[in-house]
Amino acid sequence: MSSARRVVAAGYGGPENLRVEEVTVGGPGTGQVRLSVRAAGVNAYDAKVYAADGDPARLPIALGFEAAGVVTAVGDGVAGWSAGDEVIGFRVTGAYASDILADQTSLTAKPPSLGWPEAGGLMLTGATAWHTLVATDVQEGDTVLVHGAAGGVGLPAVQLARLRGARVIATTSPRNETSADLLRELGAEPVAYGDGLADRVRALAPDGVDVALDLVGTDEAMDVSLDLVAERSRIATIASFDRGPREGVRVLGNGPGADPGTEIRDAARSELARLAGAGELRVVVGSTYRLEDAADAHRQIRTGHTTGKLVLLP
Repeated sequence: MSSARRVVAAGYGGPENLRVEEVTVGGPGTGQVRLSVRAAGVNAYDAKVYAADGDPARLPIALGFEAAGVVTAVGDGVAGWSAGDEVIGFRVTGAYASDILADQTSLTAKPPSLGWPEAGGLMLTGATAWHTLVATDVQEGDTVLVHGAAGGVGLPAVQLARLRGARVIATTSPRNETSADLLRELGAEPVAYGDGLADRVRALAPDGVDVALDLVGTDEAMDVSLDLVAERSRIATIASFDRGPREGVRVLGNGPGADPGTEIRDAARSELARLAGAGELRVVVGSTYRLEDAADAHRQIRTGHTTGKLVLLP
């Protein structure tokens, strides 16, 4: 038994409900390891867990689904992992913490070349991006339009599409030249969203767009995707859970009626780690926060205008 600190949602609503509390972490059970967390990824879904009113009996809610850290103890039946191993955990429970228990099946070896913040922010958005490319069958020579390309899912989606040999046109804010420069560095062609987006994309790709990835859930993203992509099966959204099903596009993720792609995402973990460790997939960390500042991280991610990943460092 040992004490640990973790971030919980003590109530429903906004980030003002987040608290850091002291808890006791027991020894790992069968098939589990205890993990000393070095970094935990912050994702948009984390803020949605407690945003709407829910069952008071669920409170407090431990937050976070991905973490990177060092194994400190292993339970019975654990094979392949030992104390001292550096690992990435996804999917885990309560990752916003100094120490957690994690099932051995959630672990992937952390490449030695990958920093802790990058490792902590790799898997959830990386696996989501991987799923969008598999679902839309992105191939060499395709032209792919990525809406929200500078966000947590957008940046790995751009890079993974480029690794598949696709051309990437990436939407970004007309007022954020830093994001546009970053997207160029990653091999994409940035284009400002807003009025006239479809015409600007046509000017860049007069031969057409093969695939569109809606990572933002706006009407503009859906309208432009439907306008430019001939096959609706090659349009995917991770955010438009209301309109997406009505339009007949691929709806992916944790929303109602969406395809969670669990097997695809889990199978991607080892390759994502390999690519990141080899420097072929860059994990862009936008900002890091202490556990005590998790509310600030959630305020930022709720704006929908974050470049790269936000990461907590216990």
